Amino acid sequence: MRAKRFYTVLALLFAAGYAASAQYVSGYSDLYDSETASALRSHIELFTCYDFQGRKAGSDGEKASAEYIFSTLENYGVTMLTPKEGEQFGIAREGGDTLQSRNVYGVVQGYDKKLSNRYIVIGARIDNLGADSVTVNSEVRPRIYYGANGNASGLAMMLELAKQVSVNSFLFRRSIIFIALGASQESYAGAWYFLNRSFSEKNNIDAMINLDMLGSGSSSFQAYTGSNEDMNKILALASEQLQPVLPALSTTETYPSDHRAFYGADIPFVAFSTGRYAEHDTDRDVIDILDFGSMEREIEYLFNFTRTLCNVEVAPRLHKTVDNTREDNDIYAWYDCEVKPTFLGRSDPRFFLEKWVYQYIKYPQEAVEKGIQGRVSVEFIVEKDGTISSVEVTKSVHELLDKEAVRVVSASPKWKPARVRGKVVRASFSIPIEFRLEKSGKISFGIKK
Repeated sequence: MRAKRFYTVLALLFAAGYAASAQYVSGYSDLYDSETASALRSHIELFTCYDFQGRKAGSDGEKASAEYIFSTLENYGVTMLTPKEGEQFGIAREGGDTLQSRNVYGVVQGYDKKLSNRYIVIGARIDNLGADSVTVNSEVRPRIYYGANGNASGLAMMLELAKQVSVNSFLFRRSIIFIALGASQESYAGAWYFLNRSFSEKNNIDAMINLDMLGSGSSSFQAYTGSNEDMNKILALASEQLQPVLPALSTTETYPSDHRAFYGADIPFVAFSTGRYAEHDTDRDVIDILDFGSMEREIEYLFNFTRTLCNVEVAPRLHKTVDNTREDNDIYAWYDCEVKPTFLGRSDPRFFLEKWVYQYIKYPQEAVEKGIQGRVSVEFIVEKDGTISSVEVTKSVHELLDKEAVRVVSASPKWKPARVRGKVVRASFSIPIEFRLEKSGKISFGIKK
């Protein structure tokens, strides 16, 4: 019955003209007007509707979102490369069951005969945390994690960027793949599947642009490249043009997302985001918190940057070479390690959070009584013998929460250390630890099932 309602919602939206037809535009100044903000709002209203129930990976809401994305991209002139329901893949879960998720993607062909078989991938994750329940005054109520900013904002901007690129395809030398990635919250499974099972021309991908959490306002607009010199130069080249807004170049990762899978496949990336925000991973992440005027300006920048990236003669390279002058005891950043440090066989930071931190952390009673909550960022070093050292708070909430975060990380079992050029090295690592107080007075931590 609920699935039928999804299709009814989709039919009504398209009948009402939410997927507007593309029209030719002659110059950058004419690319965007109030229609862009209206289209963004329409997309996000759909992605965050009650029926979609927070778009959890494998859910009917994720499937319905995928079908809407397919229809919208197709209507915008993108040549689709997946079925309407998306390209499905399975994720084996504990207990023997399989989670079914899906990717949706298509291509806008570049005009240059020499470079049109090279690709730039522009991606945004579909899924969010889904829904659960909360007890308020002895009454159990449903709670939906709508994910308006995380990541309906990135999805909507990808759709509108696809429209503009499709209309102006004669401006782009390389071809561009627009992809909505499923099961991002499940260790970037959709991105991994695309690169390792689905897309046969992986070696022809020159770069990836990731769009995740872009609705908080242009003042916090930022770009993260993993300190890739080539990509930084392209960002600087794009910044030489007249732009409505410019991203700040960030040296630290705002949020772990699908760009990590591309980095693991030796593909340069740039992750655009407006950063963490107070409503992140809560049921308050709704459309009212979004700044559509800023999102419209960011799309114009993204169009210009995409054109710059697509048209460079020499593609950016992923520099993973190691400075041989470094001492054996030097500390390497996580991204500089050829073999990442692993906890119980997994290098994904969320696995460490889920299997250790949130299993053994204790919410300080005094903090509960005072209503103190928030996200503590902790940095630490995985030593050559796998032990944890130098645990420090890099973003504080309150000394009570800071102390508990340091305690539980410091007590971690041994990791498998990182390697660079075959040698074991010391590696720095950073994680966000979230303390939450529910309306019912219950306490919870950052990762939900």
